[in-house]
Amino acid sequence: MNDLQAPVLLSIGFGYCARVLAARLRADSWHIAATAREGDKAKALRAEGINAHVWPPDNLLASLPAHTHLLISVPPGEAGDPVLGRYREALLDQRDRIAWIGYLSTTAVYGDRQGGWVDETSTLNPASERGKRRVVAERGWLALAEQGLPVHTFRLAGIYGPGRGPFEKIRRGTAKRIVKEGQVFGRTHVEDIATVLQASIAQPDPGTAYNVTDDLTCPPQEVIGHAADLLGLPRPPLVPFDTAEMSAMARSFYGENKRVSNDRIKQRLGVTLAYPTYREGFRAILDAEHSA
Repeated sequence: MNDLQAPVLLSIGFGYCARVLAARLRADSWHIAATAREGDKAKALRAEGINAHVWPPDNLLASLPAHTHLLISVPPGEAGDPVLGRYREALLDQRDRIAWIGYLSTTAVYGDRQGGWVDETSTLNPASERGKRRVVAERGWLALAEQGLPVHTFRLAGIYGPGRGPFEKIRRGTAKRIVKEGQVFGRTHVEDIATVLQASIAQPDPGTAYNVTDDLTCPPQEVIGHAADLLGLPRPPLVPFDTAEMSAMARSFYGENKRVSNDRIKQRLGVTLAYPTYREGFRAILDAEHSA
């Protein structure tokens, strides 16, 4: 594949998930472009060989090459989705040059199901303000699919992976095992998120939403306890939810209790999770730390 034929990933927002996907695509001769909030961050990305733009560039979409892929990983704010707000018409103007758009959303769009199951056909009924904003943003992006843009929505469960997990808090002695009767959470390893995104890029199905979560939805105190066991450290104390000291954001997560089906990514995209539960994922993180 020569440079004239190489596909481009333009990542609006270049965070944890986007970096992992970009690393995989670069290994397959893709070009990567991205946005950054600050000039220094953009300069650092350019030093890595990434075509970086300081947000918000007016001409970001003006000279897209053919076969460009867009990953949208910035959250909506009070004023709505910032990418749609600035680039909706430009995206429509460039629709013939865009091969795939992935919008990273959250399973918070389903709201609280009191531990019951949801899938991609379930009604969206968010309980949190964060979830409500995501529903509005999803609808805005999926409306573009009806106008010819190849938009896909990915509803991510709790994201973890190297550098993002419970180990440091346990090592510092600040972790807690918070207990709320019947509460369960889903989660997904960042590498499995990248696998799902790559599978969707290879098999576009515009207008489709995908849940991205692993196979084991379980109480959070079990996860923290297992992580402590792997480290050979005492399990953090059990703390009742009602008396736990938590940020408003952290407490809001406990207002939603559901189990999220991941059948669609397996059946439609043929995805096999590398880390079907947190147990395999945590073990891999620690093995990588020891190797380093």
